[in-house]
Parts: sequence; C-alpha cells; structure tokens
Amino acid sequence: MSGDLAVRETAIDGLLVVDLVVHGDERGWFKENWQRAKMVPLGVPDFAPVQENMSHNVDAGVTRGFHAEPWDKYVSVASGRVFGAWVDLRAGDGFGTLVTVEIAPGTAVFVPRGVANAYQSLESGTSYCYLANEHWSAAARDRYTFVNLADPTINCPWPIPLEEATLSEADQQHPLLDAVTPMPRTGRTIVTGGDGQLGRALRAALPDAEVLSRADLDIADPDSVASFDFDHVETIINAAAWTAVDAAETPEGRLGCWRTNVDGVARLVEVARRHRATLVHISSDYVFDGIRAVHDESESYAPLSAYGASKAAGDALVATLDRHYIIRTSWVIGDGANFVRTMADLAARGISPAVVDDQHGRLTFAADLADAIAHLLATGAEHGVYNVTNDGPTQTWCDIATDIFTITNASGAVTATTTEAYGRGKTLAPRPVHSTLDLAKLSATGFTMPPAGERLRHYLAAAENDEH
Repeated sequence: MSGDLAVRETAIDGLLVVDLVVHGDERGWFKENWQRAKMVPLGVPDFAPVQENMSHNVDAGVTRGFHAEPWDKYVSVASGRVFGAWVDLRAGDGFGTLVTVEIAPGTAVFVPRGVANAYQSLESGTSYCYLANEHWSAAARDRYTFVNLADPTINCPWPIPLEEATLSEADQQHPLLDAVTPMPRTGRTIVTGGDGQLGRALRAALPDAEVLSRADLDIADPDSVASFDFDHVETIINAAAWTAVDAAETPEGRLGCWRTNVDGVARLVEVARRHRATLVHISSDYVFDGIRAVHDESESYAPLSAYGASKAAGDALVATLDRHYIIRTSWVIGDGANFVRTMADLAARGISPAVVDDQHGRLTFAADLADAIAHLLATGAEHGVYNVTNDGPTQTWCDIATDIFTITNASGAVTATTTEAYGRGKTLAPRPVHSTLDLAKLSATGFTMPPAGERLRHYLAAAENDEH
C-alpha cells in the first residue's frame, strides 16, 4: 500500500499532481483513481467529467502531444508508466512554462484547459487514460492549440530521444512556441438581453463577452435555447427579463412574464448545470413586500405582484446551482427610455409633473451595475446573492425628480403625489414601499458603488452632450 492521498501544486497555475493510494498484493493492485469526495477538499477542482478516454501504447517510446484542449483533464495510467509533460499555452505570464512528472499507478495529474498535454510511454503495454469535462467532437478540435514536441525553447527532457521515439506525422508538424497564439484563459461569456439597458452597459464592462440580442437567443423560446451553441460557455449573464411590471398584472401579461422570468430562467439553469457554467442572474427589489426599510441578502421572498412572484421564482431556480450569482438591484437607469430621461425632458419643456413620494429606494446606474458584475466575476467572489445599487441616501421618486429639475435649472417644479392617486384608473402593479438594499456584502468584496446623486449629475451631463 502506498502513502496518503495528497495534492501538490506545480510551476503551472492550476496544474496539480495527485498522489494516489495504491493497494497492492500478490494479485496486483487497486486504486481509487478519481474520488470526488476525497479529492475536492484537497484542492482538485470539482470539474464534473463527462467522458473517459484511454490510449494503449504497444511499445516504449510512443510519444504524443503537445495538445492544449478547451476543457479540463485528469490523466493517469491503467498500466505501465509514462513521462508526462505539460506546457502552459494560456495567455499570461506563465505562457511557455514546462512541467514534467513521471506517472505510474500511484500518480495522477489534473490539467486545466489551455495547458498542453504530452506524454511518452516508458514501458511496453502502457495504457494511458484521462477524464475530460467536455465531449470530444470534430468541431471541438478546431479549438485546440498545439506546440511542437521538439521545440528548442521548451527543451523538454524526453527520456527517450525523439529521434528514437514513435511519433505521429501530425504531432511532428505542430508549430514552434514563438508561432503559437495563446489560448484564452477562460471559456466563453455570453450575455442574454443584450439590447436592454444593462445589456448595453455590459458590452463596455466585458468587451470579450458575446452580448446577444433577443434575435440571437430568446430564453422564452424553447427552440431558440435548444438550437443555440453553448459549447465551452463558462459564464452566462442573464440580463433578459420581462420588465413590464404593470402589464404583468393582465392575463396575457402574466403568461408572458412567467415564460421569460421563470420558464426561460429554468432553461438557462439547465444549460448552466449541463455545461458547469456560472450563471449570473439579475434580480429585483420586487421580490420583497417592502415592509422593512432596508433589505439584506438573507431576507425571505414576499412578492406583492405577478412580476415580483416571477422574479422570486427565477431566483429560487438559480439558487439550485453551485456556481451562481443572483444580483439584486432596483430602479435601473441606463441607455434608453427611463425615469431620469423622462423627467429631464419634462424639465426642458417647462412641464411641472406630479411624482410619487411614498416609494423609497436608490437609483442604480447600469454602467455601475455592469462594473460590479465584472468585479464579482474577475475576483472570483463567493457565489450567492449580492445587492447592487448605487450608494447614498434613500430617496423617493419625487426627491429624484426634484434633483433633476434643480440640476438642469428647470423653470417648472415637481409636486408630490401618492402611488394610489397616480394609479387611479390604471392597471398598476403593487410596489414595495421600501426598496433600499443593504450594500455591505458587495462592499466586503472590495467594490464600492458610487453615490447615486453623483452619478445622476454625470448621467444628465452626458445626456445633454449627446443632444448637442
């Protein structure tokens, strides 16, 4: 019997050597080659393998590689021994780093995506095996990155010289390191709802993301989701939602709201689970009844409206994933029609509006919301629920409208009204009286949201410049 199960780091970030426990006697040996419950606590990623491959090598000296694939692998041997070699081909300071390890039955190696793998059989009858967390396909091969086994810069110390080894013609033709384009360190990031206010802001905050319009991917349409290519998606940001709060109170609106905010979210949860992707989901203050003056992330759902119920149901679905961020926000202002632009237009035309003064909260500017999402992803913050609004004092809609009139030096004036009076004769969804969200959890990750009042001035100034 070999020693204790252990995991060792290497000079390549994320490349791990696993020392396995091998039980042997006169009959042979036995080992737990992959044991999730024991290995994950020791630091091996919970990489959710979906395919196992085996490569049998008749003679010593068979040499294969270097292949960097767009998935993670866990390599070992079922018989014999190999000299394993890995080169980091991911973008970054580690590009070109070499690590070598001899693999016998008591050793396995976890290989992260983008790290090129190669090996040389050291005994006849060696069977090399590996688990991968994506299914192989001919199309997937187009996403490989290769480097030559004999590259002089890498200078891999092959135990059996390559001129005496057995190599495939394809492996001999791979490029040298200086001709290799580094593989991105992460998989694809996609953003649904790309035509909305937040979707447009995410284009700037995450320039490498695939920001999708409804025509590209409609989460409310099962066929659209089923036909979309989610291969190698690592992060899904769901900015798609039914946001017509009042329309959701009608029979047709309730159906449409549920199809997007619940059925559509359920489809994304299924996709994220299947592809082991992180799902970032945008939630709302409408999941609360607004009785508390300030809401933290632990508060239970208590929606007042059909829209609020649909958002709460969507949140509950997303929370079933291990890798999720539920971003709870309120009163979003971005590029497009919104309350601030409406009030600024009325101010410019000298119109004096009546605005409700019995709903309390903070504005959230879409650019700051997008930056907060990018921060959580970039820092690998703990998964879970995060409140994200701009900071500053709680205000009413009437307070904010008054600020807009003051900032723009409007000739008109804002008068206060009640939600009941404003909604008289209209189909109006019930609103939370209090929508202020506690920002302490977000701040603890190292991200501070700017004050809403400061951002309001910048937003109005930018809007005025756009008009000129």
